[in-house]
Amino acid sequence: MSTFTIQPIHQTPSLFIKEKKMLILADLHIGIENELQEKGLHVSSQLPQMWYMIKKLYADYQPKDIVLLGDIKHSIPQTPFHEKKQLRRFFSDLNNMATIHIIPGNHDGNIKWYLPEDVILYESDGTVLDSIGLLHGHRWPKKSVLQASYLLMGHTHPTVMLQDRLKYETYESCWVKTRLNLEKTKERYPSFNPTLEIIILPAFNPLCGGLAVNRDGIMGPMDNIIDQDKSEFFLLDGSYLGTIQNIQPEK
Repeated sequence: MSTFTIQPIHQTPSLFIKEKKMLILADLHIGIENELQEKGLHVSSQLPQMWYMIKKLYADYQPKDIVLLGDIKHSIPQTPFHEKKQLRRFFSDLNNMATIHIIPGNHDGNIKWYLPEDVILYESDGTVLDSIGLLHGHRWPKKSVLQASYLLMGHTHPTVMLQDRLKYETYESCWVKTRLNLEKTKERYPSFNPTLEIIILPAFNPLCGGLAVNRDGIMGPMDNIIDQDKSEFFLLDGSYLGTIQNIQPEK
């Protein structure tokens, strides 16, 4: 199987694969501020800031391919008119940069309506590009995804809950690097890569919030087959927090 340099980009929730010149993002949730406003939280759209970051990443790394690991849009089941306009403009501009690949998430119903014709849209149970498995994470992956060398996924919006000695809690976006629990995986998949390296990306949209993975595990069916004890956690600045045993919150 191929070996790649999978590089989390410092202080950003994005990955770059050097050998493939591939930029990977997850969970943009374009339009989430509309839901927050309905709940009384008046916040501005994060799309300009996200677009600024994407343009900077493109200028710095010159990717040939940009992969979006699902939940690009937010509103379900209906998409408001202004969100439709945002999506069409976003995809049109992004499509001028590189080849766009989308693995749809649970918020991406009917996303094909907003895509330029040459954007590559995969099934929601994932795909494999040159031994790199790609998945949103709300569905069980197809068999080939677990036979890859690497699995990159979103959906969880991982954060880590940190406590000081007074048990004051703070939450920080984080990366999760983990492996399969072999016995549990065998119960569902007769064939898979036992050394599969799994990386869970932080949400690209800072308004998403997240799941405290050191307290609640990950979201979606993959939580049933990963090895929690082998999960390692990294902050966006590259700080290594250790395994779950190092950061298990006190009860």
